[in-house]
Amino acid sequence: LLPQDSWDRFQPPRDPEKDKRQRIDGCIEVLRLITSLWCVFGEDLRSSLYFVNASVQEVVFASTTGTSVPCPAAGVPPVSLRWYLATGEEIYDVPGIRHVHPNGTLQIFQIPPSSFSKLIHDNTYYCTAENPSGRIRSQDVHIKAVLREPYTVRVEDQKAMRGNVAVFKCIIPASVEAYITVVSWEKDTVSITPEVQRFLITSTGALYILDVQMEDGLYNYRCMTRHQYTGETRQSNSARLIVSDPTNSAPHILDSFERREVMASHRVELPCKASGHPVPKYRWLKDNRPLETDSRFKQSVTGLLIERTQPSDTGTYVCEVWNGYGNAEHFCLHFFIYLMMITCPRKVKGSVGSQVSLSCGVTGSEEYQLSWYRNGELIYPSNSVRMTGQNRENLVMAGMAKSDGGAYQCFARHGKMSAQDFVQVILEDGTPKILASFSEKVYNVNEFVSLSCTVKGTPEPRVTWTLDDEPVVRDSRHRISYYTNAEGHVVSHLNISQTQVPDGGVYRCICNNSAGTVSYQARINVRGPASIRPMKNLTAIAGRDMYIHCRVIGYPYYSIKWYKDSNLLPYNHRQRAFENNGTLKLFDVQKEVDEGEYTCNVLVQPQLSTHQSVYVTVKVPPTIQPFEFPRFSIGQRVFVPCVVMSGDQPVFITWQKDGRPIPASLGVTIDNIDFTSSLRISNLTLMHNGNYTCIARNQAAAVEHRSELIVRVPPKFVVQPKDQDGIYGKAVILNCSAEGYPVPTIQWEYSKGAGVPQFKPIPLNSGFRIEVLVNGSLLIKHVLEEDSGFYLCRVSNDVGADVSKSMYLNVKIPAMITSYPNTTLATQGEEKKMSCTAHGEKPIMVRWEKEERIINPETSRYVVSVKEVGDEVISTLQIMPTVREDSGFFSCHAINSFGEDRGIIQLTVQEPPDPPEVEIREVKDRTIALRWTMGFDGNSPITGFDIESKNKSASWDTAQKTKDVSPQLNQATIIDLHPSSTYNIRMFAKNLIGKSEASNELTITTDEAAPDGPPQDVQLEALSSQSIRVTWRPPKKHLQNGAIKGYQVGYREYSSGGNYQFSVISVETTGDNAESLVLDNLKKFTQYGVVVQASNSAGTGPSSTEVAATTLEDVPSRPPENVQAVATSPEVISLSWLTPPKEALNGNLLGFRVIYWANLPDGELGEIRNVTTSKPSLELDGLEKYTNYSIQVLAFTRAGDGVRSEQIYTRTKEDVPGPPAGVKAAAASNSMVFVSWLPPLKVNGIIRKYTVFCSNPHPTVSSEFEAAPDVFFYRIPNLSKNRQYSVWVVAVTAAGRGNASEIITVKPMAEAPARILTFNRTVTTPWMRDILLPCKAVGDPSPTIKWLKEINGTPAPVVIDSRRSVHTNGSLVIRTVKAEDSGNYTCVASNSFGLDKIVLNLQVQVPPDQPRLTVTKTTTTSITLSWIPGDNGGSSIRGYILQYSEDNSEQWGNFAISPSERSYRLENLKCGTWYKFTLTAQNAVGPGRISEIIEAKTHGKEPQYSKEQELFTSINATRVKLNLNGWNNGGCPITSFTLEYRPVDSPTWTTAQRTSLTKSYVLYDLQEATWYELQMKVYNSAGYAEKRVKFGTLSYDGSEMMGVPARDGRVSQICYVLASNIFSLCFLDAKSLAEMLMSKNTRPAEPINKQQQTLRMHIDIPRAQLLIEERDTMETVDDRSTVLLTDNDFGETQKQKSSTVTHTVHYQSISQATGPLVDVSDARPGTNPTARRTAKAGPAARNRYASQWTLNRPHPPVSSHTLSTDWRLPTPRVAGSVDKESDSYSVSPSQDTDRARSSMVSTESASSTYEELARAYEHAKMEEQLRHAKFTITECFISDTSSEQMTAGTNDYTDSLTSSTPSESGICRFTASPPKPQDVSRVMNMAVPKAHRPGEAKLSRGGELVHLPPYLRMDFLLNRGMSCSGSSRGTASGERAAMGQACLEPQKSRSLKRPSRMAPPTPTEAPQASRDPVAQWQPGSAATLPHREGSELAQAAKLSTSQESLLDSRGHLKQSSNPYAKSYTLV
Repeated sequence: LLPQDSWDRFQPPRDPEKDKRQRIDGCIEVLRLITSLWCVFGEDLRSSLYFVNASVQEVVFASTTGTSVPCPAAGVPPVSLRWYLATGEEIYDVPGIRHVHPNGTLQIFQIPPSSFSKLIHDNTYYCTAENPSGRIRSQDVHIKAVLREPYTVRVEDQKAMRGNVAVFKCIIPASVEAYITVVSWEKDTVSITPEVQRFLITSTGALYILDVQMEDGLYNYRCMTRHQYTGETRQSNSARLIVSDPTNSAPHILDSFERREVMASHRVELPCKASGHPVPKYRWLKDNRPLETDSRFKQSVTGLLIERTQPSDTGTYVCEVWNGYGNAEHFCLHFFIYLMMITCPRKVKGSVGSQVSLSCGVTGSEEYQLSWYRNGELIYPSNSVRMTGQNRENLVMAGMAKSDGGAYQCFARHGKMSAQDFVQVILEDGTPKILASFSEKVYNVNEFVSLSCTVKGTPEPRVTWTLDDEPVVRDSRHRISYYTNAEGHVVSHLNISQTQVPDGGVYRCICNNSAGTVSYQARINVRGPASIRPMKNLTAIAGRDMYIHCRVIGYPYYSIKWYKDSNLLPYNHRQRAFENNGTLKLFDVQKEVDEGEYTCNVLVQPQLSTHQSVYVTVKVPPTIQPFEFPRFSIGQRVFVPCVVMSGDQPVFITWQKDGRPIPASLGVTIDNIDFTSSLRISNLTLMHNGNYTCIARNQAAAVEHRSELIVRVPPKFVVQPKDQDGIYGKAVILNCSAEGYPVPTIQWEYSKGAGVPQFKPIPLNSGFRIEVLVNGSLLIKHVLEEDSGFYLCRVSNDVGADVSKSMYLNVKIPAMITSYPNTTLATQGEEKKMSCTAHGEKPIMVRWEKEERIINPETSRYVVSVKEVGDEVISTLQIMPTVREDSGFFSCHAINSFGEDRGIIQLTVQEPPDPPEVEIREVKDRTIALRWTMGFDGNSPITGFDIESKNKSASWDTAQKTKDVSPQLNQATIIDLHPSSTYNIRMFAKNLIGKSEASNELTITTDEAAPDGPPQDVQLEALSSQSIRVTWRPPKKHLQNGAIKGYQVGYREYSSGGNYQFSVISVETTGDNAESLVLDNLKKFTQYGVVVQASNSAGTGPSSTEVAATTLEDVPSRPPENVQAVATSPEVISLSWLTPPKEALNGNLLGFRVIYWANLPDGELGEIRNVTTSKPSLELDGLEKYTNYSIQVLAFTRAGDGVRSEQIYTRTKEDVPGPPAGVKAAAASNSMVFVSWLPPLKVNGIIRKYTVFCSNPHPTVSSEFEAAPDVFFYRIPNLSKNRQYSVWVVAVTAAGRGNASEIITVKPMAEAPARILTFNRTVTTPWMRDILLPCKAVGDPSPTIKWLKEINGTPAPVVIDSRRSVHTNGSLVIRTVKAEDSGNYTCVASNSFGLDKIVLNLQVQVPPDQPRLTVTKTTTTSITLSWIPGDNGGSSIRGYILQYSEDNSEQWGNFAISPSERSYRLENLKCGTWYKFTLTAQNAVGPGRISEIIEAKTHGKEPQYSKEQELFTSINATRVKLNLNGWNNGGCPITSFTLEYRPVDSPTWTTAQRTSLTKSYVLYDLQEATWYELQMKVYNSAGYAEKRVKFGTLSYDGSEMMGVPARDGRVSQICYVLASNIFSLCFLDAKSLAEMLMSKNTRPAEPINKQQQTLRMHIDIPRAQLLIEERDTMETVDDRSTVLLTDNDFGETQKQKSSTVTHTVHYQSISQATGPLVDVSDARPGTNPTARRTAKAGPAARNRYASQWTLNRPHPPVSSHTLSTDWRLPTPRVAGSVDKESDSYSVSPSQDTDRARSSMVSTESASSTYEELARAYEHAKMEEQLRHAKFTITECFISDTSSEQMTAGTNDYTDSLTSSTPSESGICRFTASPPKPQDVSRVMNMAVPKAHRPGEAKLSRGGELVHLPPYLRMDFLLNRGMSCSGSSRGTASGERAAMGQACLEPQKSRSLKRPSRMAPPTPTEAPQASRDPVAQWQPGSAATLPHREGSELAQAAKLSTSQESLLDSRGHLKQSSNPYAKSYTLV
């Protein structure tokens, strides 16, 4: 196969679509090649032919590049390759123009236009491949060279309606259309790419503009084309799109086609595009029927797309287009063309003389012409050749000759397309061959005989049968049959029934076909009397061999003998007798000797014989005496005799010439006399030449003799050569012919040039360009200039002298253009000269034309001059001066008498460009954006634009100039302008020639300014491993340029492999001097860079300097890998593992922790231990021997432990056991003792046996006994009475004997006291099983057994019942054991000589208790759970099963967790979604109770629309543009949004749905002057948000409508009415509500009039609702989280002033405690049961997220008020009580661990508590009280330790607050910095959080507790001055004066009614110092911490990301106009 690079090297540039088609063709051809090769080699033949690339049927190339075409055929053995023209003429080499390489590649060289020859460069070729297998010819290959010719492309202006489609087409001249491809379109000077929306370039090169907009008419459009073969590019003129408003109109088709021919498996696009209004619809029909559903048919934007075309796709396609105003249709024909033929097998075998049938199957087009070829030659029908079928696809050839073998091809042709296939016909010798036959055999009379012959041959042979050379006659007894077997062999049978004696004889089967005959014979003997068949006389030919047969029938016989003349034969060497079959053979028969009578004698019996005779006559054939013709010359006479020397008479003699009778016209005389004949010629001529034959015949034979008569004639010229002319590139024949005999040979010689001839032979094998014709003339097929010279024609035939004649060939050169510029440039107004150089025979005339118009040299601007230089003529065209219209194509034509040529010159006249047309694109504060349309470029690429701008009042001399704007741009922005200033702007275009005139002048006024400065003091603080807090201050005031509306915070990753593009978050401003944002979901332990930009209504300012910070470390996210454990000894296990990858460490690796525990033999787990190491390997030593260990490994960083590896199990090695744990021995009689023992405490392996030793005296061993490993008693008999024995026991393992037990002594005795051999021990069993408590006792007499159970410390007899019984051996059996069966059981054994007892402790194992599950941390995608195990049920916890489910789903997932873990983090959860969790512990008994279901929500919430963003960007009469940038995702990615709109008087909504949220959305086709309703829903995983608005479109004159119509069409006005003491029903946002709730009330207090409380405000906020109304009691609680407040709840206060100069704040403790934080009656599932029992009961139907919180007032109540999110109104602080500016607090659980856990970070704290606190915090916006307050809270952690340990942890933590490590378990921390003294007076009535439960907090003066929540402490909010009077809790004025504090006026408030079902504080919660006026913090107490400085606390504070309601959707603090709402974090 030809390498692909060899093929590609000569290929011209191709069209990509064409390349694709060729690739498909190549795939099909590969299939054909594979099939061909499989057929060829699959037949295992020695030679073959095949095609390797038969798909190449056309090669088009540029004449300037040339091409190379390989012959697509090959074969085995190697083939000879040749090329031919389609006419069958073998091609010849033309030097420098055409050449055939030895490997069969045809190369066409690059040529100038003058050398173009249609015969060579635009013709059809084919090649042949030949080897011994035959010869095949390729498909026709059309080779065409494309010459360069002038052409231009253009684009016409188009019209389109807005919203419709526009189609631009690149119009290409038909002469070059087939070679030109549209490569791109430009809009102005910018290329249109696929990324440009609404613009589409079709496969045909058309430009579609979809959804036409008015601005589309502002641009110029032009196309760029490229010549596929010459590579020339053209740029069209510019066209414009004229856009109009839609008007109702019928469809008009813009783009279509008429006819399309397609190849199989290709992709075709049928364009059909129409315009009209309304937008038309489309339908496609095929053959007048709708298109059938087919995945290959797709209706695209451009029309119909058909993939992988098939023949069935051929047909007529109709594109129907219609709308409400009419229709249109377009007819098109689509033709499928593909021809493919595959014939297998590749070879057909036949035999000479047989018939061969070939069939050619054609697929593809039904219209084609089919031809048959044999070895490359066309086959015509004849008598033996028939072609049948509709298209002559069947070839039938009869009587095949040997020469008919070879390669047969069928060609199917359709236009230029063709396909072929071939088969090799091999003709073999088909002579029959007998494969199997019968043998000689003897049969009895009447016996059945069956004879068979099997024969093969081609064609199928015919079989006949003979008996003794006579045909077998078929009758009732003789039957002949035949058939053809599976191998194709013919099997013939001769069956003879009831055989008779005459059936005996020689049987012969004769097989014959057209190829020959073969026979076989054998004798069949039939028992019976022998006899001879009658014989006929015979005739023999003398000199030949002869057979005489004696046909004997009957059997047996003894002999057969031949006699002649009574002589026994043979009697000479020419005779041979075959005795066995009676045949006599005579060799070389002689008449005299062999003629006569022959007798056959058969000996029938020893004394009896029979005989018959035959007479042989011998005939003698004639013999001719040889003769020869001597050498004769013309005119001589000839006499030749033919004499028959011998042979029987009569003899007949005849003559023939050249195999035929001699014509009388030759004048030949023949004389016959007796046995002679003579031939006479009186005058020899050339006609007498030939072979003469004498033929003699008689009765015996015919013989002949041949001799050749040659008449010799010397050579002479018939036509002599003469001097003649030859034209370059044409063919010429040099005539020369001669005659003579023998026919003379003609040789040509050549002498180059016109000098003295020096003749040399002409080589005729150089590519066949020169050849000698049959008549001797010399043909030069392509005359070259070097062919000029003398030629000599020499004639010879060896008769006489040679003759010769010379001539001169004068080669005439036609006019050729040899030099001219393809392209040239000129500058407008200057002189331009263009020259052409011509070569050829003179005279040469040169003519100039411009675009097919002859130039008149007498024209004033055109001058033509001609001069001759040597053999060349130079013609120069001078243009003076050049103008724009001179641009174009000029051609110079050279003409002489022998031809003409032309050269094409493209002249481009360059000039300065036309000025651009400038318009305004956009005006901003400091910039003006321009857009321009480029004019004529002056035929020189635009090099740039100059833009000038000046103040309106200034002159152009002072203008600001921007030079050299990129020519690729069509728009620019002028910067550094002043706001609100008027400018004049103009432009210039430039090219290499010069500068254009000035453009049109614009006058524009700029908008106002945007910020000029960046934000200040940008600082970063890492909060966690995935969050960083960014803080900054606004830009400098003079750089803000307006009110700052928000900020853009950009951040990016610095670490390697990160994304270095900034991610940007938009933040609304709070309006204060400090801003902050928390960046969440960052990569762990990664450095980030952050920049901040400020923005206002005018735009965004510059970025701040990039600041970097690194997120905190986190625990590793992947476990160590490939953990391997190997036990190296009984006490050591060696471990190794691989360090987790760096990206999974999430920090600096501090080391590894190995957790391991023993899996004890009893199924329990040993102590869980851990050990740390810094290396990835470790040896665990000190392990229990032969013990299975569970091992896990984790990596840890400073942040803590990472993920644990999977458990692996390894057992330590075996060792010798320890001593038995106990041994007992007791006498059973006077000669026998019993020994019992316990297994060793340290088994250290598998006990193989026990050995019991008995000695007397010790240590001498007198006896040694073995016991099985599961036996613990042994009886030692045959001992001596009253003799003391020592007894001990040893355990044995595979490692050997262990240590001996203790040695005990025992004496056999009569009257032995009772002794119990069972040991005191603990018996453990799972519940619900049967248990046997053993008690084996011995004694003499046998003891009695009694069982006791300890009840309340006192043993009592065991009750025997159905579950309890005592076995005869003393064992206690308890069936179905229960937990209450646990306890101490005493077995008492006694007899008359003693008593003994043991105690067995029965422990019943039960499933473990439920664990206490809590949520400790949540993020947007993860939830971390922790738990405290419950009681293990007496068996070690084996693991946990964690189950989880989405809140609204019943599908639960589960995870198996190691028993050593106490927390688990679930990853990849949905953002903003509630989840349910349960946990189950498992021990050896089974799974325990499932924990109560708890719920938690991942961070994130529903989307929100920013109040700072305007929804409508623009509104006109028919279109509205919406701003969707205002949608905030709520922290969860937006998944989709829906948008619906309708006129207010319409019931039908128009819906637009999108999967992604874009920046904007445009509503089209609206009605003018119409009110619309609009509603949007934006979805994320947390839910959706909805926004509803009304808007009105403008009138066409731009005027607005007044008023908003009601649904009935009437116009109503929305009024907002604010009445005294009445809230409007209109919606208020949270900020307004907070301001209302928290505003200062300066009105005097008035009695409450319940009748006035008629209105209430109900505000829906996600997951929290506030309801403000008047309520008398709290007997019923709303089902929702509610705030029950009225405006009168807040009394009048008087501002207080502080006289102190220190930073102090006055507190007063809250006066009332109201029970636990969590109202467990409506708490979420999972609340602790203890707390549930002590908490108040609530209504049956309560919202599961609601918790009870209480508002308190210091004065007697009027009515109770409940704030559902646990905020309280603080009471005034006791005068004189002082807290420092910054205090830190802590809370830890008390001894009531159940209630403490409920108060810690649990279900409530992870979900509803956080959320509700944050909601209340948001709705009760803190006013000026918090302007200077600092509030920082750290995290809380869970612990399962006791309160004492928690206390210690608290103290430890106080010493490490500044470290980066987490706080100790169970600690919640926060920092509160009170306001500055000057702001103390601003503290007003405020809602503050109530504590979780009483205790562990500051004490009120009245003895009640201040409740401190573990999440935050707001004591600094309790800055309320004491009233001077009217309060029982007031203090003396002296105390107040000492503190310098003013009194607060008494406040009127209602008494707080305590909930009726509220549980009182438990005694453990009661404080000891409840009567202290002010409780001080005590270091070391469980609830307090020492004072710390604020800076230390701030440094130590760790912030969480679990706040929700205070943060916006991005996790940032919500911004509002409230300047006091700063960074508050709830944890």
